[in-house]
Amino acid sequence: MMLKYSDTPVSEINKSGKQIAVFKISGQNLDSTTVESFGKEWLKFSFFTDKEIKTAGDQYFDIVPDELYNGKLVLDAGCGTGRWSKYLSSKAGFIEAIDPSDAVFSAGRLLAGCQNVRISKAEISSLPFDDNSFDFVFSLGVLHHIPDTKLAMNDCVKKLKKGGWFLVYLYYNLDNRNIFFKGLFYFSNLLRRMISGLPSAAKKLICDLLAIIIYMPLVLLARMFNSIGLKKLVSHIPLSYYADKSFKIIRNDSLDRFGTPLEQRFSRKQIKEMMEYCGLSAICFSEKEPYWHAIGNKV
Repeated sequence: MMLKYSDTPVSEINKSGKQIAVFKISGQNLDSTTVESFGKEWLKFSFFTDKEIKTAGDQYFDIVPDELYNGKLVLDAGCGTGRWSKYLSSKAGFIEAIDPSDAVFSAGRLLAGCQNVRISKAEISSLPFDDNSFDFVFSLGVLHHIPDTKLAMNDCVKKLKKGGWFLVYLYYNLDNRNIFFKGLFYFSNLLRRMISGLPSAAKKLICDLLAIIIYMPLVLLARMFNSIGLKKLVSHIPLSYYADKSFKIIRNDSLDRFGTPLEQRFSRKQIKEMMEYCGLSAICFSEKEPYWHAIGNKV
């Protein structure tokens, strides 16, 4: 089920037995500083256990029936380390995983044993596949780091067959949260703007410290509430989403949150409007974290 490329790669690199085709990066609708930042991030956090992948995957794919990708041709648009491709690999027919950053080399290691996954270094604005090629396309935590998110979403949906499904996760603008959470976000965003411009080593160190002094106290509080039966109160604790996550995942997300130069956030209404603009219908949002992830059908 492997597709024929619609463009010619400029080179090929072997990583852990995976041949990674490298395509020309034009920089169109792409922030090069952010791409470089993510390449360094995913080279640092390059390995995830099967348990970590399943726990996270179950949260993102909670609104996706298995039959949408079972035995099907799938595109992972912005694969990073390849976590989500690995999550689907045991059921999907074939997965094309693309990313413009050096994260593809981490993906090569993580997906070394997955014979039905091919990795390509390419950008979303010029995906090297014909339009109307895939049964299922997903892009998780990627498009909000691209200058024109709506255009990038449309570029993904173009590759989807009519009747196929598109799953997306975009950072929310806290539209379903109270003023306390929104105030905390405003403060954290100021920190992000300062930290993201620092040299790589300093940025990683500070983000690790933030994981310890900001994330962990709130995470431990949420875990304590869970353990004593106060589960209804847990959702009111900032960062309680990480209550069941490992410290490695927390460090990773701290770097992702505070170290990323370009970040955009959207309301549920805005995401729905973008999906409709791209020709998607039967749009369904998950009511669970992470907010917001949604799926739509290409008509």
